[in-house]
Amino acid sequence: MKYSSKRLVPMKFVSPGATARGGTLFTLAAEVVRFRFRMDAAGNRETRGVRCCRFKELLARIALLILICQVAARCAAAEATPGPQAAATATHLANNDDADLAWKQLLKALRPPVPPENWRTNSPTQEDREAFNKRNGELAAQVADMASEFYTRFPDHPKAQEARQRELEMRKTAVQLGNVKQVARLNELQDARAKDTQTEPEERLLLRWRSIEREAMKSGPAGSPAFLDEVQKGAFVLLKEFPERLEVYDLMLQLLQIRSQEDEADKARALARALIDSSIREEAKEGVRKLIRKFDFLGKPIQLKFRAVDGREVDLEKMRGKVVLIDFWASWCVPCLVEIPRIKAAYEKLQGKGFEIIGINLDEDRAQMQQVLTAAKITWPQCFDGNKWEGPLATRFGIMGIPALWLVDKRGVLRDLKGEPNLMERVEKLLEESTDSR
Repeated sequence: MKYSSKRLVPMKFVSPGATARGGTLFTLAAEVVRFRFRMDAAGNRETRGVRCCRFKELLARIALLILICQVAARCAAAEATPGPQAAATATHLANNDDADLAWKQLLKALRPPVPPENWRTNSPTQEDREAFNKRNGELAAQVADMASEFYTRFPDHPKAQEARQRELEMRKTAVQLGNVKQVARLNELQDARAKDTQTEPEERLLLRWRSIEREAMKSGPAGSPAFLDEVQKGAFVLLKEFPERLEVYDLMLQLLQIRSQEDEADKARALARALIDSSIREEAKEGVRKLIRKFDFLGKPIQLKFRAVDGREVDLEKMRGKVVLIDFWASWCVPCLVEIPRIKAAYEKLQGKGFEIIGINLDEDRAQMQQVLTAAKITWPQCFDGNKWEGPLATRFGIMGIPALWLVDKRGVLRDLKGEPNLMERVEKLLEESTDSR
């Protein structure tokens, strides 16, 4: 199990019916175009809507799908008119006619743009798609302007509130389609809506998160240490503002998983304390404790003793003076198998200089483990108990994700919880150290 830093998403935000009620035809049309005509690197049509990414790649962008339910129109109470005034009545009717006409024009402008007819038979080029999206981004901004003009001219009209919602949706669509000129106005609308006490709590939380995400992006590229630091600060702000929302704890748990994978001990502990002190289920709290358990061993002499599957007695105490890699792995873990060639290369080059490896296997079937050992010609000792994540060593060391490559220095001290990447360089650096200095 590998935790992903690809996206940080406060969960459970939107009810199942929100998509149908909140998504506009304009937005849906643009999404359909992107889905149907996405091309792969070789120029072939690709119809997959989701791309799978490995954990170790920095996330290109943390994206949140904001589905905003349309607000039901509220009619303003009619005010009493003091006596018949023909001119005033005529003016009022004229204004109503103007408003109704403006509303019909707005609804017409909201109709989805139609892709070029020849796209039905000929796949568009990258330039065609970019031009189409650019034009639609401009059109979405124009529709947003129409919505803004409507509620500005007719603030008491029954459709004024809905027009505000339409502007927000269209600004967002414009930005999604690459119209960066609309970013400032979209941020302004979202921030105002987040501060509005009339906004539903779920939407306010989501909009506040969006604001925190924007600020974090200013500190560095998405996924960078500076970015994650700002996101973590924002998570604690959300916790103060929305202490009863479980989505905040979901977000903090995702951050904790990333911090744990990246071996950010102090930052992981800060998140863990907040989660343990919260009202989440005790089962979840125990999972949090297990996530940070491995940090208790970092920087300390580590004790490990067992009989390997081939009968060898393994004792870290007797391996002092050598640099030792402890490899937690399983045959069903694809990333673990990907690491094997790099681990073997380091072993073959550095074993003669004092580098050794110990394997801790998390398979349930010993035969499956042995099949990998034989095929890969792995010779270092292996510990196997068949209990997977519940094995005594996995439990003791708080192993929640594999591969986990731990490096122990010549003094028997656990120095590194993240042997990959650059395993060779890390081992060589530890080999250069003397046994009486760090």
